[in-house]
Amino acid sequence: MPLAPLLRAEERFLDRLGHLRGGADPRLNRAIARFSSAGEYGRIWFALAGVGHIFDRKHRRDWSRAVGNVLTAYGLGLVFKNLIRRQRPIAADGPALVSTPTQLSFPSSHATTSFASAAAFRPLVKGRFGSGASFAVTTLATAMTASRVYLGVHYPSDVVSGAVLGTVVGRRGPFRRP
Repeated sequence: MPLAPLLRAEERFLDRLGHLRGGADPRLNRAIARFSSAGEYGRIWFALAGVGHIFDRKHRRDWSRAVGNVLTAYGLGLVFKNLIRRQRPIAADGPALVSTPTQLSFPSSHATTSFASAAAFRPLVKGRFGSGASFAVTTLATAMTASRVYLGVHYPSDVVSGAVLGTVVGRRGPFRRP
């Protein structure tokens, strides 16, 4: 199988990460777990869109379109997840630090919604608040995605695939500006 070397490399990486996580300050692990939980079902992103919708009256329709793309990406991710049915990694350092809605991991829904949101919201945030705020949205998406691998609930390829899916649909989804 051509993917076998990649899968073994991911397992080794997660094993090393598990040892790092096991030796980390428990407060850090709890903080990362709390941060990651804000991304469950895209909550943090829909909250950000709500703020944009409320305070950026001039672009409300654009915020609604952006949310439509995020929802589309999330739905497509769930379809792929249920078709592929890849099981989550088993942490070598004990039980996972967070619970998950399912045991399916590919693609990562956190990564899909985070990068769909970053791609869809960036132009709106940049127009209203500037390049620094736009960069912050992408940084937040990256941190949210990395948290899932750190917590041991996703393989790196789960989050990379989710990030690619989210970026494509966030930019090119069915709810683009005319």
